[in-house]
Amino acid sequence: MSAFVAIAVLLILAALLFVLPPLLRRREAGAAAVTRTAVNASVYRDQLRELEADLAAGLVTPERYDEARREVERRLLEDAEVAGEVTVAKRSPLAAVAIGVVVPVLAGVLYFLNGTPEALDPQRVGAEQSAHGMDAGQMAQLVDQLAQKLRETNDPNPEGWAMLARSYNSMGRFQEAAGAYREALKRGPPDARLLADFADALAMAQGRNLQGEPERLIAQALKLDPQHVKALALAGTVAFEKKNYREAAAHWEKILTVVPPGSDIARSVQSSIDEARSLGGFKGGPSVAQRGAPADATPVAAAPVAAAAGRVAGEVQLAPALASRIAPGDTLFIFARPVDGSRMPLAILRKTAGELPVKFELTDGMAMTPQGRLSAHPNVIIGARVSKAGSATPQPGDLEGVSKPVKVGAAGTVIVIDTVVK
Repeated sequence: MSAFVAIAVLLILAALLFVLPPLLRRREAGAAAVTRTAVNASVYRDQLRELEADLAAGLVTPERYDEARREVERRLLEDAEVAGEVTVAKRSPLAAVAIGVVVPVLAGVLYFLNGTPEALDPQRVGAEQSAHGMDAGQMAQLVDQLAQKLRETNDPNPEGWAMLARSYNSMGRFQEAAGAYREALKRGPPDARLLADFADALAMAQGRNLQGEPERLIAQALKLDPQHVKALALAGTVAFEKKNYREAAAHWEKILTVVPPGSDIARSVQSSIDEARSLGGFKGGPSVAQRGAPADATPVAAAPVAAAAGRVAGEVQLAPALASRIAPGDTLFIFARPVDGSRMPLAILRKTAGELPVKFELTDGMAMTPQGRLSAHPNVIIGARVSKAGSATPQPGDLEGVSKPVKVGAAGTVIVIDTVVK
């Protein structure tokens, strides 16, 4: 706080150095005003002499002479009044007192009465900054407040409902996310992105099942935007799960016309297309990514992919010491993520803690986007987490277990939940 006050005082003094000296030079100001009046009077006397000479020479009529003389006299009087006003203003010490003392003091009083002087306290600022680092519970509270506000207002506000839906989705509250997406679409115009996101959330709420209403929503999204990448990815996944590999490849091939050729997403999509072709027993032409790549570029792998390449399987067990800390209705998440440290799951399965110990299988079909598939990674880490809040985001008190790097395609991996999340 002392640093703030010192800087404020210095700034005030600097400003006063510009303002006060002219106000305090009373004699010089008065002399300047007198000099100005004398000069003006001398000029106007010269003008009057010229008028009289013009009248005597017959260059102006008496009427014109009288009119011009009155005009000169009027201007002389006006200038004299202005000079008098300037002299009085500059000779008054009240202005200097008001600016030099009253204004700074008044500004300080008003700040401490109506401002935020507590913000100058470093300890308080640090405490408030720490408070801004909200935990998951505080974030959930804010999201619930947004939901309540949206329900109470008469404003349609489709953007607010979409924001609420995405917040729910990021928290793993997929059923509520689906409901919010439904409200957003009800209140606004049809939107391909909202439809695809709605289908995504609804599928997650249904145990990662895209059939039924999610499939219809995906079709609506593609009708609005036939090149919407997420809708195409989901449509391909629906077809793949139905073992309609030719249709799945057709949807994914359309993605290659939209994404940059040779990009990571293009290579990942091509890998998925190759898998569909291998499982369906049909061939296709060179991919868009390959056709657009430079001649010396490394071609995208097009070798047949074994059916097990995009799968990992095993069993999740619970350490006996933690058995008393779970309830049968707690949510169990089983997931695979890259070895490189990314926390974004490549595949995720949702069950309940009451099913433990439970066998699992994670597959490419559980990925919501082609670029995030198991088959795009040689090794992954398998994890399992019990959440009482049902949130996909780890929270203190959750129980968790993770594996060492596992080769994609492996089976028989055992995950033991033996750690309490801090």
